[in-house]
Amino acid sequence: MIIGAGVGGLATAALLARDGHDVTVIEKNEQPGGRASLLDKDGFCFDMGPSWYLMPDVYERFFQAMGTTTADHLKLTHLAPHYRIFFDSDGTHVDITGDLDKDKALFEQIEPGSAAQFDRYLAEGKVKYDLSVESILYRNITSIFDFLSKDIRDKGRDLQVFESMQNYVGRFFHTQKMQQIIQYTLVFLGGIPRNTPALYSLMSHVDFNLGVWYPDGGIYAVIQALVALGKQHGVRYVYNQPITQIEVQNGRAVAVHSADQRYPADDVISNADYQHTETLLSEPSKRQYSDRYWKRRTLAPSAFILYLGIRGSLPELAHHNLLFSRDWDSHFRDLSSAPAWPKLPSLYICNPSKTDPHVAPPDHENLFVLVPVAAGLSEDAQSREQYAEYVLDYIERGMKISLKDRIVVKELFSVTDFVQRYNSQRGTALGLAHTLRQTTLFRPPNKSRRLPNLYFVGGNTNPGIGVPMCLISAHLVRDRMRAAK
Repeated sequence: MIIGAGVGGLATAALLARDGHDVTVIEKNEQPGGRASLLDKDGFCFDMGPSWYLMPDVYERFFQAMGTTTADHLKLTHLAPHYRIFFDSDGTHVDITGDLDKDKALFEQIEPGSAAQFDRYLAEGKVKYDLSVESILYRNITSIFDFLSKDIRDKGRDLQVFESMQNYVGRFFHTQKMQQIIQYTLVFLGGIPRNTPALYSLMSHVDFNLGVWYPDGGIYAVIQALVALGKQHGVRYVYNQPITQIEVQNGRAVAVHSADQRYPADDVISNADYQHTETLLSEPSKRQYSDRYWKRRTLAPSAFILYLGIRGSLPELAHHNLLFSRDWDSHFRDLSSAPAWPKLPSLYICNPSKTDPHVAPPDHENLFVLVPVAAGLSEDAQSREQYAEYVLDYIERGMKISLKDRIVVKELFSVTDFVQRYNSQRGTALGLAHTLRQTTLFRPPNKSRRLPNLYFVGGNTNPGIGVPMCLISAHLVRDRMRAAK
């Protein structure tokens, strides 16, 4: 029995069904996908959450584990440019093309000497990525002793787990623009430069060497492929069934309950929020973590999202767009040490209709605007509308793009929606941040220490945040269950 039809839950269901298990997925909401749901309104199809297709090797490894290939299920386009960056500091913008020679020439213009530094930085990122994939990400790491394999002993220093990105990047690049370009991916890891391990410099290898892609139909095409694979192997999906209790008897999880249904289970795998899952246990003594534990965790930011249908074209935008604030540090303070609605945010705009005309009506554009905000911020209907207006004005000032008079569809999604739709702790958009103290070894385990048949999958457990990581988490749970039989 799997609770939650997010990426991790759907991928686990497919893998276990292929192994011969009888699998049912119970989903709270009206559709599969979890945070990768779809909003379909007036001819606009919005990916509600993830919108970057990175680490194509991880997708391929999953599909091969299912006896198929990525190409059998997804039509991928390599994006060129990878993304466009707007600098609020001086009103300029640049394209990161994915062509290393062109990108290094750009970097050299921004900071003389940075091209050679980038070569070294990228080479070290590749070492981190290869070692992580080969020795860490696909392993169930339960103690420090699991880090003592020969390859990690030999190369462990190269991972730089205990150095911050801020210090590490500062050793290579000195201008604000170059540091912003190199560190933008931290937003997607739910971290900030001063507390994210330098290990995650591997994301530059993901970006520049593995490429930025787009699946036809958006990330929701991945969800549809996972469901199709599950159905092919007999998975049953039940929607609109919020789970109210995980029934515990004689030291085991024996069933899950909705408001009007009891679902018996030999094993329970939860893709729901980890903290929320433990509050569902009928025997509170079987919880692994106290409320105090969760209050002391560092959560990834929430997000203030505008889904916008725009009349006409937007030649100013690429598929992926980033606006970097002139006061880079103030936004990070608003996300962490002094939580507040950011006034000078860095933000992200996805314009998938640049690549895929099917996500918007003819002569219209589909926009997903995301402002990272602190988890736990208070809001109401009026404050949300006011902040939406502020963000639209901010885009006009910083990017010279006027949207207000061209909006034909507008939907907002923010902190309280993450709580209500996903039972997300304090409305975090991603889960536990990837901080120095919340790397793989220190994240909550994917197997309960108190109930031998309760497992966890998704961004709060190993290996962490993001669609590729959730796919890997499904492999890890499948391996755990195989070992337990």
